[in-house]
Amino acid sequence: MNLKRTFKPFLLVLIAIIGLQSCKDKKENKSIEKAEATMTEQDGFVQIFDGKTLDNWEGDPNYWKVENGNLVGEVTPTTLLKNNTFIIWQGGQPADFELKLEFRIAEAGNSGINYRSEKLDTIPYAMRGYQADIDGKIQYTGQNYEEKKRATLAYRGEKAIITSQENPDAPGSLRANVANNAWQSREVVESLGDSEELKTKIKSEDWNEAHLIIKGNQLQHYINGILMSEVIDDDAVNRKPSGYLGVQVHVGPPMKVEYRNIRLKNL
Repeated sequence: MNLKRTFKPFLLVLIAIIGLQSCKDKKENKSIEKAEATMTEQDGFVQIFDGKTLDNWEGDPNYWKVENGNLVGEVTPTTLLKNNTFIIWQGGQPADFELKLEFRIAEAGNSGINYRSEKLDTIPYAMRGYQADIDGKIQYTGQNYEEKKRATLAYRGEKAIITSQENPDAPGSLRANVANNAWQSREVVESLGDSEELKTKIKSEDWNEAHLIIKGNQLQHYINGILMSEVIDDDAVNRKPSGYLGVQVHVGPPMKVEYRNIRLKNL
C-alpha cells in the first residue's frame, strides 16, 4: 500500500473540515457581536470598562487591577490607606445619565460610586462629590453621601430635599452645617421604606446591581431594582451639574471590592 497516496486525500478532507469550522465560528462570532451591538443601540447603554484592561481609567495601581474580568479594588495589610482612594473614569464628565453596574464587597469593605465629582489637587486619586455608598456590613449601602463636602444627604429609605445653609458666605460655613455626619439643611419628605427592611434586599458578599438615575437636581439610587434613596438637590450654592465618575476603596481594614458590567447612558 502506498501510504503517501492514502494520507494525501485524508489530509485534504481534514483541512476542508477545519476550514468550514473556522468559517462557522467566525459567522457565529459576528452574529454575537452584531446582537451585542444591537442591544447597546436599543437600550442606549455603553460599556465603559472592557473587563480586560484599565484603559480609560486612572487610579493607583497599588490598589486597582483587573481580575477575572472584574475591576478590583483591594487594600492589604501592607497597603493600608491614609486617605480614601479612587479609580476615575477618563471618558468624560457626565451631567444627566444612568449608570448600571454590579458590585460585590467583602464584609469588612467600604466603597462607593462617585459621580458629578471633582478631582482634588491636594490628594492623589481623591474625589469630592456625590456618592452612592456601598459597604460590606450593609449599614450605608444605597444612601447618598457627599464625599468631602456635605456628608449624608439622604439615608437609605429617605427621599430628601436639600437646601443651602442660612449664611453660605460665612467662613467655614460648609462644615459648620454638618452635624452627626449629615447635612443639616435637608428635609425628609417621603419614606421609601424601612432601612432595615430595605437592607434585606441587598446580598451580603455576593453580586448586587446598582442603578443610578441622575437627572437635573433629582438623584436616585437603586439596588437590585429597588429605590433606596432619592435626593432633590435645591442647594444652588453647593450642588454640581456634572463631573467625574469613579469608584472607591476607603480607609480602614484590609478589604476587597469588585465591579463588573459598568454601563453608562447619557440622557
